[in-house]
Amino acid sequence: MKYNFDEIVPRKHTDCLKYDNVMEIFGTEEILPMWIADMDFKTPDFIVNAIRKRLDHELLGYSYCCRRWKPAIRSWVSRRYGWEINDEEIGFVGGIVPAISFALQCFTKVGDKVMIQPPVYHPYHHVTHDLERTLVMNPLKLIDGQFEIDFVEFEEKVKDCKLFLLCNPHNPGGRVWKKEELARMCEICAKYNVLVISDEIHCDMALKGYKHVPFATCCDKAKDICITFMAASKTFNIAGLKSSYHVIHNENIRHQYHEFLRKSELDTAHVFATGPVATAYEQGEEWLEQMLEYVEANIDFMEQYLKDNMPKMGMIRPQASYLVFLDARGLGLPHDELVEFFIREAKVGMNDGAMFGEQGSGYMRINLGCPRSVLEKALNQIKAAYDKISC
Repeated sequence: MKYNFDEIVPRKHTDCLKYDNVMEIFGTEEILPMWIADMDFKTPDFIVNAIRKRLDHELLGYSYCCRRWKPAIRSWVSRRYGWEINDEEIGFVGGIVPAISFALQCFTKVGDKVMIQPPVYHPYHHVTHDLERTLVMNPLKLIDGQFEIDFVEFEEKVKDCKLFLLCNPHNPGGRVWKKEELARMCEICAKYNVLVISDEIHCDMALKGYKHVPFATCCDKAKDICITFMAASKTFNIAGLKSSYHVIHNENIRHQYHEFLRKSELDTAHVFATGPVATAYEQGEEWLEQMLEYVEANIDFMEQYLKDNMPKMGMIRPQASYLVFLDARGLGLPHDELVEFFIREAKVGMNDGAMFGEQGSGYMRINLGCPRSVLEKALNQIKAAYDKISC
């Protein structure tokens, strides 16, 4: 089946965070939203049909994880990553950011050090800070257009930490970490008894020429020192279902985390949380491959557009996902003015790069999970604003 990713799906007035919350986020309704990480593509029909089928039974009472859910997850990670897991190692959690918060509460205490690698997904900063843990920064280095890890600094800083939050693949840079890089991080964390939380929500969206490696599979020690968080939400555009899961091989870590969730009844799924995910993993590979091909063409389009029309700007080409870190440092504007430039002059709503850490200053994160016509409109608006300050 050929899917139509060019279709424009109106999203305003649907209680949509991306479109209906722009006044609160950007201070204006005159904005083209290209920010939060959900796509403007229709949720695949097989997922929507699975929800409709459940609604045919007109009683929405208490439910539990559907019996197809764990086998579907096992089969998916086995087929795509060669990762063999069993049912008892899988558990439900209602969103990856909450899951990270629960892990911090479960395995650390107030004041404990937690390491992150900025510029990185901003909730890592917020959750750690709000829980009164101590943030330790191991900034990534931009080398030849891609983020790299400073391993000397990594070891020096992580050795005093209780926990390390790994973004795998990286957001906002889109790096797909190599097996050797993951194994080196693992060796260091194992040496100092540091628990690794591997956020792998973008794992299914490695682009052509790249292959995601689950941290738990990178070396023999990895499965004993990590918790992996995954979800179908980014992959199939179902973030609103609030459905994620954890995979934990180590029995002691698993028991501790399960008990933390169980005691507050945080391990239970709502009626639409697991059946549609099972269907996505059973039927979704063709849709996913077509979506990734379309997104990669969007990335190509944007890269060429910048070269041809806005040479003072560039981008970090992602190796995974539809999120692109737009490099606007060449415009020579202070960061606060840069953010206002894109909102007030270009009228394109993107994520402020500095929200991912001070290393993101001069950058904006733009979402390319949209029809080509929407991307072209956004780039044309940016170009019109660019031309005014570059002439």
